[in-house]
Amino acid sequence: MSTSRYDVWMPSLAPSERLIRSVQAGRLTWAQFIREYRRELLMDGPVDARSRTIKNRGQKFTLRLLARVARKGRVTVMCHCAEDQAQCHRHELRK
Repeated sequence: MSTSRYDVWMPSLAPSERLIRSVQAGRLTWAQFIREYRRELLMDGPVDARSRTIKNRGQKFTLRLLARVARKGRVTVMCHCAEDQAQCHRHELRK
């Protein structure tokens, strides 16, 4: 998607690459994936070792920032998954 179509990209809220690969390969159930994703969101720095490309360093801060922005206006959470896909981390993030 063109950067002109969104204001901010927050890759630190995505699951780690390792976690995504594990659920896609069937090594984790969806429930296990969600539990681990929640843990990752609250990690301070160790999640960085799980992703080669994107270093998070502070998901808790990003979550607080997103919650504050959402109190003032609309926040849209996007992902590469289809919009109607039930098993997508953005649904959990929204909660």
